[in-house]
Amino acid sequence: MAAHHLIVGGQRSGKSRQAERLAQRWMAGGSRRVAVIATAQAHDDEMRERIARHRADRPAGFDTVEAPLQLSEALQRSASPDRLLVVDCLTLWLTNWLMPMHGEPRWDDWRGECADLQRLLPTLASPVVFVSNEVGWGVMPMGREVRAYVDELGRLNQLVARQCAQLTLMVAGQPWTRPVQDLDALAEATGDGQTPTHPTTLRPRHGDALENDA
Repeated sequence: MAAHHLIVGGQRSGKSRQAERLAQRWMAGGSRRVAVIATAQAHDDEMRERIARHRADRPAGFDTVEAPLQLSEALQRSASPDRLLVVDCLTLWLTNWLMPMHGEPRWDDWRGECADLQRLLPTLASPVVFVSNEVGWGVMPMGREVRAYVDELGRLNQLVARQCAQLTLMVAGQPWTRPVQDLDALAEATGDGQTPTHPTTLRPRHGDALENDA
């Protein structure tokens, strides 16, 4: 079973760069490949420039797969044991579903896509490094649609984290990495509903973690 890794952080915190570091170390391990599953859509000049810059900054040998909506399908189609997949990023994937430039939010389709992803990850042949924003630490948005989006991104990050072996928080370009806890199982194990918090109690959920430099 492949080990997955979630990297979260604020804007320009170094999330994508950290994902690239992990991917380069993966490639250094032998005959291995990397594919970036890109979710961005180029709706304006600024976004086109941002996408072009990301592509230019990627290390040599990285393939790119465009998947603005059907992420699960792209992951399944691209997966193989010798290929690391980097999803960059979950934030824009959610935006494409719930805050599209044209048309209405597609909540029912989004929930189905989320369920597909949750079913897929435990058996996916490739390890996946997910990149996502942590946006819930700032001022509460005033608009109902934006509040719903922020809430849903928090739920998405939690859903993906539960399928990962490791979680990295990026702050000012620096990674803080820890194994992911199965909080429900740990709470049951204590017998009193309290979750142990000492780092030695933590265990990855899925396989061996990808090497990192935290």
